[in-house]
Amino acid sequence: MIGLLQRVSHASVVVEGVTVGAIEAGLLVLVCAERHDTEQEADALLNKLLGYRVFADQAGKMNLSVTDTGGALLLVPQFTLAADTNSGTRPSFTPAAAPADGRRLFDYFVAQARQRHAQVACGQFGADMQVSLTNDGPVTFWLQTRPKVAPTAP
Repeated sequence: MIGLLQRVSHASVVVEGVTVGAIEAGLLVLVCAERHDTEQEADALLNKLLGYRVFADQAGKMNLSVTDTGGALLLVPQFTLAADTNSGTRPSFTPAAAPADGRRLFDYFVAQARQRHAQVACGQFGADMQVSLTNDGPVTFWLQTRPKVAPTAP
Protein backbone atom coordinates (compact mmCIF):
# COMPACT_ATOMS: atom_id res chain seq x y z
CA MET A 1 0.00 0.00 0.00
CA ILE A 2 1.01 3.56 -0.59
CA GLY A 3 0.47 6.56 1.65
CA LEU A 4 1.42 10.04 0.50
CA LEU A 5 1.33 12.07 3.67
CA GLN A 6 1.35 15.82 3.92
CA ARG A 7 1.66 17.74 7.17
CA VAL A 8 -1.14 20.29 7.06
CA SER A 9 -2.49 23.19 9.07
CA HIS A 10 -5.92 22.33 7.67
CA ALA A 11 -7.42 20.20 4.89
CA SER A 12 -10.82 19.23 3.55
CA VAL A 13 -12.56 17.02 1.00
CA VAL A 14 -15.70 18.12 -0.85
CA VAL A 15 -17.98 15.82 -2.89
CA GLU A 16 -20.79 17.37 -4.93
CA GLY A 17 -20.58 20.62 -2.96
CA VAL A 18 -20.70 18.91 0.44
CA THR A 19 -17.72 18.71 2.79
CA VAL A 20 -17.34 15.01 3.62
CA GLY A 21 -14.14 15.33 5.66
CA ALA A 22 -12.14 18.15 7.21
CA ILE A 23 -9.35 18.54 9.74
CA GLU A 24 -7.25 21.22 11.32
CA ALA A 25 -3.57 20.52 12.15
CA GLY A 26 -2.44 17.00 11.33
CA LEU A 27 -1.83 14.81 8.31
CA LEU A 28 -3.63 14.58 4.99
CA VAL A 29 -2.87 11.08 3.69
CA LEU A 30 -3.61 9.99 0.14
CA VAL A 31 -4.04 6.20 0.36
CA CYS A 32 -3.69 3.65 -2.44
CA ALA A 33 -4.01 -0.12 -2.42
CA GLU A 34 -1.89 -1.99 -4.95
CA ARG A 35 -2.49 -5.41 -6.48
CA HIS A 36 -1.67 -8.21 -4.06
CA ASP A 37 -2.04 -5.93 -1.01
CA THR A 38 -3.83 -7.40 2.00
CA GLU A 39 -4.88 -6.24 5.44
CA GLN A 40 -1.30 -7.01 6.51
CA GLU A 41 0.05 -4.23 4.27
CA ALA A 42 -2.73 -1.89 5.45
CA ASP A 43 -1.79 -2.56 9.08
CA ALA A 44 1.91 -2.02 8.36
CA LEU A 45 1.21 1.27 6.59
CA LEU A 46 -1.02 2.48 9.44
CA ASN A 47 1.63 1.55 12.02
CA LYS A 48 4.25 3.47 10.11
CA LEU A 49 1.95 6.44 9.50
CA LEU A 50 0.90 6.81 13.15
CA GLY A 51 4.50 6.64 14.33
CA TYR A 52 6.16 8.66 11.56
CA ARG A 53 7.92 11.65 13.12
CA VAL A 54 7.13 14.69 10.96
CA PHE A 55 6.17 17.26 13.61
CA ALA A 56 8.67 19.50 15.36
CA ASP A 57 9.63 19.06 18.98
CA GLN A 58 10.61 22.00 21.21
CA ALA A 59 14.06 22.06 19.60
CA GLY A 60 12.53 22.39 16.13
CA LYS A 61 13.53 18.85 15.06
CA MET A 62 11.09 16.45 13.39
CA ASN A 63 10.80 14.13 16.40
CA LEU A 64 7.04 13.92 17.02
CA SER A 65 4.39 11.80 15.33
CA VAL A 66 0.72 12.61 14.73
CA THR A 67 0.03 10.34 17.70
CA ASP A 68 2.43 12.33 19.89
CA THR A 69 0.88 15.67 18.91
CA GLY A 70 -2.76 14.56 18.96
CA GLY A 71 -3.14 15.89 15.42
CA ALA A 72 -5.93 14.79 13.10
CA LEU A 73 -5.87 12.45 10.10
CA LEU A 74 -7.69 13.03 6.82
CA LEU A 75 -7.54 9.81 4.78
CA VAL A 76 -8.31 10.16 1.08
CA PRO A 77 -8.46 7.23 -1.36
CA GLN A 78 -6.36 7.85 -4.48
CA PHE A 79 -5.68 4.92 -6.81
CA THR A 80 -3.60 7.09 -9.18
CA LEU A 81 -0.66 6.83 -6.77
CA ALA A 82 -0.09 3.33 -8.17
CA ALA A 83 0.24 4.59 -11.74
CA ASP A 84 2.98 3.13 -13.89
CA THR A 85 4.50 6.13 -15.68
CA ASN A 86 7.58 4.39 -17.09
CA SER A 87 6.59 4.48 -20.74
CA GLY A 88 4.63 6.73 -23.05
CA THR A 89 2.66 9.79 -22.08
CA ARG A 90 -0.39 8.10 -20.59
CA PRO A 91 -0.25 6.39 -17.18
CA SER A 92 -1.15 2.74 -16.73
CA PHE A 93 -3.08 1.78 -13.63
CA THR A 94 -2.44 -1.96 -13.74
CA PRO A 95 -0.38 -1.80 -10.49
CA ALA A 96 -3.46 -0.54 -8.59
CA ALA A 97 -5.76 -2.94 -6.80
CA ALA A 98 -9.03 -3.81 -8.50
CA PRO A 99 -11.77 -1.36 -7.42
CA ALA A 100 -13.51 -3.85 -5.09
CA ASP A 101 -10.21 -4.73 -3.39
CA GLY A 102 -9.20 -1.08 -3.21
CA ARG A 103 -12.50 -0.13 -1.54
CA ARG A 104 -12.28 -3.04 0.91
CA LEU A 105 -8.71 -2.18 1.92
CA PHE A 106 -9.42 1.55 2.18
CA ASP A 107 -12.47 0.88 4.37
CA TYR A 108 -10.39 -1.48 6.50
CA PHE A 109 -7.61 1.12 6.78
CA VAL A 110 -10.09 3.81 7.91
CA ALA A 111 -11.73 1.48 10.44
CA GLN A 112 -8.36 0.53 11.93
CA ALA A 113 -7.27 4.18 12.05
CA ARG A 114 -10.48 5.11 13.88
CA GLN A 115 -9.82 2.39 16.46
CA ARG A 116 -6.29 3.64 17.10
CA HIS A 117 -6.51 7.42 16.67
CA ALA A 118 -8.92 9.97 18.12
CA GLN A 119 -9.47 12.29 15.13
CA VAL A 120 -9.98 10.61 11.76
CA ALA A 121 -11.88 12.03 8.79
CA CYS A 122 -11.95 10.60 5.28
CA GLY A 123 -12.76 11.16 1.67
CA GLN A 124 -15.22 9.07 -0.34
CA PHE A 125 -14.00 6.08 -2.33
CA GLY A 126 -14.84 6.32 -6.04
CA ALA A 127 -16.15 9.88 -5.85
CA ASP A 128 -15.00 12.94 -7.75
CA MET A 129 -13.41 14.75 -4.81
CA GLN A 130 -12.06 18.25 -4.46
CA VAL A 131 -9.25 18.19 -1.93
CA SER A 132 -8.02 21.42 -0.37
CA LEU A 133 -5.09 21.75 1.95
CA THR A 134 -2.51 24.05 3.38
CA ASN A 135 0.72 22.07 3.47
CA ASP A 136 2.65 23.04 6.60
CA GLY A 137 6.32 23.35 5.72
CA PRO A 138 5.83 22.08 3.06
CA VAL A 139 6.32 18.60 4.43
CA THR A 140 5.41 15.64 2.20
CA PHE A 141 6.52 12.00 2.43
CA TRP A 142 5.88 8.86 0.38
CA LEU A 143 5.35 5.73 2.48
CA GLN A 144 4.96 2.32 0.90
CA THR A 145 4.51 -1.20 2.20
CA ARG A 146 4.91 -4.17 -0.08
CA PRO A 147 3.55 -7.69 0.30
CA LYS A 148 6.06 -10.24 1.51
CA VAL A 149 6.93 -12.38 -1.50
CA ALA A 150 7.32 -16.07 -0.81
CA PRO A 151 10.47 -17.56 -2.31
CA THR A 152 9.83 -19.62 -5.41
CA ALA A 153 10.74 -23.30 -5.39
CA PRO A 154 13.74 -24.27 -7.56
